[in-house]
Amino acid sequence: MAKKILIISSSLRAHSNSDALADEFMRGAAEAGNKVEKISLAGKKIAFCKGCMACQKLKHCAIQDDANEITKKMLHADVIVFATPVYYFSMSGQLKTLLDRSNSLYSSDYAFREVYLLATAAEDYPAAMNGTVKGIQGWIDCFDKVKLCGTVRGCGVNDAGTIHDNPRALKKAYAMGKEA
Repeated sequence: MAKKILIISSSLRAHSNSDALADEFMRGAAEAGNKVEKISLAGKKIAFCKGCMACQKLKHCAIQDDANEITKKMLHADVIVFATPVYYFSMSGQLKTLLDRSNSLYSSDYAFREVYLLATAAEDYPAAMNGTVKGIQGWIDCFDKVKLCGTVRGCGVNDAGTIHDNPRALKKAYAMGKEA
């Protein structure tokens, strides 16, 4: 049965390495017959969470910006894929802000059960992404029915497009999408 897969790409750079991984995951997932949508956070208006907790009663954030539409799509997706560059050994600030703003999902009847992480970093060793994995796992741990199903670590890619020099990461993202 086809799954609804939502890919959230958080890089603000054109032709980014993490976005290339997202495209490969999307290609594999679509070829497997899934319904796939990719959202880029570039150009989106997403304010910081104010911690007011109104979202728990409203079932959406009280702040009116692009986060509400994205969170609604997250609610109905079977699979969520986060693609992020790694800055200072952690996920991008754009992605962290979106995760904070998705607090309304905590008390909802969310559909997603699987999460995947696609990360790229200039550092050439996989452990440089441990903070990013830990941050995503911390978000996942708030949802009883959800698990991290796979991670791609694209190491040693700094300039836009250099992920294409790492065919192993691209192939892994594609294969992961095909299996999602």
